[in-house]
Amino acid sequence: MHELAPSVYAETSFHHSNPGFIVTPDGVICIDSPLIPAEARAWRKVIDETSGGLPILYVVVTDHHRGHCLGSQWLSHNVIAQEQAWRHMRNYGDNFKQRVRDSFKRKPEIRSQFDDLEIVVPAITFQDRMTLVRGDKVIRVIHVGGHTPATSMVWLPGDRVLFAGDIVWIDQHPFMTQANSLEWLRALEFVRHLQPAYIIPGHGPICDISALDRLIDYLAFLRQRALDLYLAGRTKQETASLLIPELKPWFPIPPERSPKIESQIRSGIGRVYDEHRRARPTVETARAA
Repeated sequence: MHELAPSVYAETSFHHSNPGFIVTPDGVICIDSPLIPAEARAWRKVIDETSGGLPILYVVVTDHHRGHCLGSQWLSHNVIAQEQAWRHMRNYGDNFKQRVRDSFKRKPEIRSQFDDLEIVVPAITFQDRMTLVRGDKVIRVIHVGGHTPATSMVWLPGDRVLFAGDIVWIDQHPFMTQANSLEWLRALEFVRHLQPAYIIPGHGPICDISALDRLIDYLAFLRQRALDLYLAGRTKQETASLLIPELKPWFPIPPERSPKIESQIRSGIGRVYDEHRRARPTVETARAA
């Protein structure tokens, strides 16, 4: 565990997300949570030991994806999320729970831990920004979109610590299945503007703003190449087939994950292609004529 500022902690050893917490005189404010129940319970023990048993006041989830929100049941039912995350999470029913269990079908010792999965739907939502003030800690929760329509960051201006959620990916292909690439680039420029001393990404090592350059270049390259191919009359499928070989070398890919990452890249290309198509429908109309 890393103490990045007085009473501000983050953990990067969990596979599915980088949770953190802030200890205030009134209690603890958590950011995200481990996905696997055994890890979430262990994380709760760390929080209790570090805080001296103070209550957990809130869990702020940076988006509605399972790696960030499903461990809340082991921390607190006072969950804060952007309104779009709430809209998704309130519909997480039995089918969703079964998909979570099935995602670990090759790891039965983990799969069984989800037999009692409880979805903690956010009790507090916000649209654009929310500020929490506890003791000397000012905690700003900021909606930025980009990675998903709900994606938010947690910024501690007094400590210059930013929990960036999945806006920041380090040395790996970003997950773009629900992305808006233009929003994403704007969010990254906003992060630069904040000038944090420490950035805790949703996944990967803690970093500073110098680590953003590669991701910004990747998204800008993807946007430009997708636009070029769209304007040249290529279909979405053709664009993906041409761009996947160009994008794969940008970040290391473990051989065992290559098919999954390739599918992930294809999905991202499709999202960006559709952005250009919505912005320039006259091109498609002229092509059809």
